[in-house]
Amino acid sequence: MRWLVGWSCTAAGPDRATGRDSPPGPPGTPDPQSPERPTVQPVGARLLWGEPAPLWAVGDWRPDEVRVVHADPATRLAVLGRCGASDDALRTGLLAARGGALRHLTAWPGSYTAVAQVGRRVTIAGDLAGARPVFHTAWSGGTAYATAALPLADLVEAQLDIGYLAALLACPDSPEALADGTPYKDVRRVPPGHALVLRDGARDITGYEPMASLAVAAPQADARQALEGVRDALVEAVRTRLAAPRHVSAHHTAPPVPGGAPSRPWAGPAPGVGADLSGGSASGTLTLLAAGLPGLPGTPYGLGTGAGERLLAVTFNDLAADPGHARDAELERARAIAAGPRLHHVIVAAGTEALPYAGLDNGPLTDEPGPAIVSAARHRRRLAAGSADHLVGHGARQVLDAHPARLADLLMDRRRRYLLRPVSALARADGPSAHSLFVPFTVYRAARRLARTTYREGLEDMAAKLLGPGHGAAEDGAVDASLAALTWCRPGPAARWLTGEALAEVSVRLQGAAVRPTGALRRPGERRAAGALSRHAADHRVFEQAAEVRGQRLHAPFLDNQVVRACRALPETLRVQPGARASVLRAVLAGAGIHDLPPGWGATSHASHAAESRAGLRAATGQLTALFDAPLLAEAGLVEAGTVKDALRAVAEGAHLPLDGLAELVATEIWLRRLLARRGTCWTGTAAPRQQAVAGGVAAAWPSL
Repeated sequence: MRWLVGWSCTAAGPDRATGRDSPPGPPGTPDPQSPERPTVQPVGARLLWGEPAPLWAVGDWRPDEVRVVHADPATRLAVLGRCGASDDALRTGLLAARGGALRHLTAWPGSYTAVAQVGRRVTIAGDLAGARPVFHTAWSGGTAYATAALPLADLVEAQLDIGYLAALLACPDSPEALADGTPYKDVRRVPPGHALVLRDGARDITGYEPMASLAVAAPQADARQALEGVRDALVEAVRTRLAAPRHVSAHHTAPPVPGGAPSRPWAGPAPGVGADLSGGSASGTLTLLAAGLPGLPGTPYGLGTGAGERLLAVTFNDLAADPGHARDAELERARAIAAGPRLHHVIVAAGTEALPYAGLDNGPLTDEPGPAIVSAARHRRRLAAGSADHLVGHGARQVLDAHPARLADLLMDRRRRYLLRPVSALARADGPSAHSLFVPFTVYRAARRLARTTYREGLEDMAAKLLGPGHGAAEDGAVDASLAALTWCRPGPAARWLTGEALAEVSVRLQGAAVRPTGALRRPGERRAAGALSRHAADHRVFEQAAEVRGQRLHAPFLDNQVVRACRALPETLRVQPGARASVLRAVLAGAGIHDLPPGWGATSHASHAAESRAGLRAATGQLTALFDAPLLAEAGLVEAGTVKDALRAVAEGAHLPLDGLAELVATEIWLRRLLARRGTCWTGTAAPRQQAVAGGVAAAWPSL
């Protein structure tokens, strides 16, 4: 795991380790007048700059992923990650940020974290999606910040926040329930689209994106210009990855990858750039763009130039979860896309050993729980056949598709006629039935009810529903799922298995959010879409950590700031139309000169995902039921062990239950057990925490273990 950490403290204040007044100077730097002053610093860190507000980069950062530029001795900028800006552009953005224009720190292509220090003021800019979050906590009379929550929890010896875990399971995509919390008490998260500004230890969180008014409809953007903006942003995002120096895995002499992949002389990632190629529209678009862009000169480490290299396209073929060959059409589309001369296609075949819920006994500890934990071994098998820089299509659905609640936005803007096509498509989505005729009227009434419901009323209604029955009803088909999404807030799939006490605590959180001032409030559809994007970005971050292959970097261009901004500029009337995502990506490829697409390009693949989850859960039923014989979740009062075990057995026997909810419960339980087994701390020095803080917090929360 790679992260950066720093802090800003008052010139004089109580020392956290001794409790005595400390002399001027930031923690972590000894003072000549007080030689016994304790010091603390992260383990294995690289110091980017020192006092008065030190900053470290921790982990296996590549040399080209850490850049520091100076405008003058008191003004400097650190950019960590993949950024396509030149040093001159970074200095220009630094000067703009010095005057208060923080948005300039987020306007460059790529995915990165920017830290600007101007005198005694330090600004850390988070991204728009939340894939590169920023965390902070009060420490030593000031504020410590990092791009990972666990090191900060170690620093302040934080305990687990059980209420946050309950909210994460009950309402995972509702910012109102999660607020700015993390799984660790006293460690807070900077919301997406905001920056953390520190001055002498005092912190301020400010947004850098302009907010549209709720009372006045925003002017409709031109569809053609918006599509061109998405095309330019995606092309520039891919170009930024191609222009980076090439890296070689240190394990390139290991045996070849098992599972059907062609034999190669390395088991780790291959040098160069690769991409997922699932046959879907998102991964197909990135693959075609990366293969179609001209070869860019680079400075590869020991490999000559990168011009003319072939893109490594990886397709995963699940033989165990697809006995009926339902994904044959996707595989054929992937083969057709990879037929170009600039692509090298690798198909990774796997059986039961790569199903979801396999390999749960071994795995890294992630910063927070996430559903990717239960399928990490599966993803790691696919990614090991990829390249050192690997493109994935994560986030395309969240930034391009219209959330069902956007239908209410159209009604608020008096654009009723644009509801006809999406509502008619919903009526046909679940096939012909006796109720198909009434679906358009039902959906329209639900959208109108949401448009007339205030934010406060919506949260209070959800808080009341959590305390009563019926909040965990199964959603049969697209119509039920859309109707359930036409609310300001909704329960997650795991809420049905939480205890009454846990749901009551989440209800209190929602009631508190309902009466809390919200500032600039967005429309329900826009707000729900932003919440879904931030939740997906957080899950993607867990995916990166859980399925990490040493020497490999995963790139999700759809979560880049410039791509998110371009997609937000798409007109709502274009978003809500059936097949909007495929249409937008088809236009992007056409604008890049790619017109020849295989038949069926743009089809969705939800059914195969459900089949994989069900097959994996059925194969691991015995292991999972044993996991919940004495679960930590039950010790914390979040679930009843017997209820979860009954649900696991029922799904194995073919019952229709929310598979995503069970995956979240299993992932959270696995994460808690790995956290409890953790030893050590992220810090060293005379003032370092004497024990691993969070694991100590787990033991304090469950003294019987």
